Amino acid sequence: MKQFLKFTLATIVGIIIASLLGILIMFGIIGAIAGSSETTTVLKPNSVYEIDLEGTLVDRSQEDPFSAAFAEAMGQTAQKTIGLDDVLTNIEKAKNNDNIVGIYLKGGSLNGGFASIKEIRNALIDFKKSGKFVVSYADNYSQKMYYLVSVANKVLINPQGMLELKGLSAESMFLKNTLDKLGIEMQIVKVGTYKSAVEPLVNTKMSDANREQVTVYLNSIWKTLLTEVSASRKISVEKLNEYADEMMMFQPTAKAKEYALVDSLIYLDQVDSILKSSAKLVDKDQELKFVKNSAMTKLPDTSKFDKNKVAVIYAIGEITDEEGDGIVAKDLIKTINDVAKDSAIKAVVFRISSPGGSAYASEQIWHALSMLKTKKPLIVSMGDYAASGGYYIACMADKIVTQPNTITGSIGIFGVIPNIKGLNEKLGLTYDGVKTNKLSDAISVNRPFTPEERSLMQNYINRGYELFVKRCADGRKMTIDQIKAVAEGRVWTGEDALKIGLVDKIGGLNDAIKLAVDKAKLKTYNVSEYPEKESFETKLMKSFSQDVETRFMKAQLGEQYNVYMQIKNLSKMNGIQARLPYDLNIR
Repeated sequence: MKQFLKFTLATIVGIIIASLLGILIMFGIIGAIAGSSETTTVLKPNSVYEIDLEGTLVDRSQEDPFSAAFAEAMGQTAQKTIGLDDVLTNIEKAKNNDNIVGIYLKGGSLNGGFASIKEIRNALIDFKKSGKFVVSYADNYSQKMYYLVSVANKVLINPQGMLELKGLSAESMFLKNTLDKLGIEMQIVKVGTYKSAVEPLVNTKMSDANREQVTVYLNSIWKTLLTEVSASRKISVEKLNEYADEMMMFQPTAKAKEYALVDSLIYLDQVDSILKSSAKLVDKDQELKFVKNSAMTKLPDTSKFDKNKVAVIYAIGEITDEEGDGIVAKDLIKTINDVAKDSAIKAVVFRISSPGGSAYASEQIWHALSMLKTKKPLIVSMGDYAASGGYYIACMADKIVTQPNTITGSIGIFGVIPNIKGLNEKLGLTYDGVKTNKLSDAISVNRPFTPEERSLMQNYINRGYELFVKRCADGRKMTIDQIKAVAEGRVWTGEDALKIGLVDKIGGLNDAIKLAVDKAKLKTYNVSEYPEKESFETKLMKSFSQDVETRFMKAQLGEQYNVYMQIKNLSKMNGIQARLPYDLNIR
């Protein structure tokens, strides 16, 4: 008995000590984060803004400081994200700060959409107008990153490195055979010959219409990439296509230099001398000071207070009626209404990066924006995607600004009702019941549609499509027939959308802000972002409560996590949907 008590007491003491140590470590991490979050950056002469092109590029930074610090403390690698908003702001700061002599682009595997990458590229072109340098170095350049860094004064690569230039491809995953094996039939009701979001559920390959539209917009994106790289590197588009056909990533690195795709083959320890040369330092013993992206964001705000404000409202992700990630309709509507009521806000830029989602939620957001538009100028800025429901919530704007490689359009809707009769039979499940009226048991998942039910569903979807088309026609000041001619669920790039009247101007977020300023006739203004970024305390609490299942599944599934999420998201569909294909994978 004494031994039992002894071991029990020792266990309890051990648990208490471990808990106390855990708490101390936690508070140490919190203190470190809190301390670092309050630090402001002071730039010294001969500073270089260093941008690490690693991780995932998102439209708006939402740092998760606790998770990052905890991962580091536990010897794990935290998932790194870079905010496009921060990068664009920091490049502008670097351009206007006399202590910054240039920008160093380091690495080459940043994961982001083509439109977002183009915004950074354009900002770097503008930065170079100041006379300051941009130099890039990496062991390996992905094709998308080469498109970005090709604007640099010098593009450097490891002598044994790899430069990807091979052209673009797009593929979708099709689930029909898997669903057939499970005994599940996905019953589809849609409008739009090109509305391909449902194809993975009912086909085993692309339809001819989908293949046509993907071919068109893929070639449009590739043309933009080639044209701009050609202008930066002084290599003809024809030559670039020839090099792409050689599959440059598997060619000797020396060929990249021979073809003038890069300027030098050097090792990392030689980069410093090239940066010094680019900075034109008089004293060779002078050292450059490298300033990371996180430090640049902490530079003091030197802009003067102005009572006139231009609001930038961010709408990022899938449009949903439910709580969670992406664009939650009720939350976004509250933000829109608050902005509409704020008399200091004279104009609004609505920044959309969304493949669409719930048609119900899209209509609610459209209404809120229409009300806002009666009070203030409303300009839409499109990010990587603003398609289907994403276009629905854009179409009423005074002006729409898009990048040439933005994915937009996809004016069409669909509904999906699963029929799990086959699965029930495999499992030996049977159902029986009673009803009071003819259609009391309509749209059951345990049996296929009846002809009458399918007809009712199709009429329902048709009405939704006609409303979508009317919203677009009214917003764009076009006729119903003009919209239908470019609708049918067809996806367009921003470049092609401009030609058919779905957008007004090619440009980025800053171009949209300028349009808003002109529309409001403002001479001076400040830009404010909405919804406001979460405080450190809120982020910290979310880090504690973050979905454990999500962390676990990402760690276990790796690249297959997206496949898992595609299947899981089927259960979240509420009513009719206006969205892009599930897995639009452009490589």
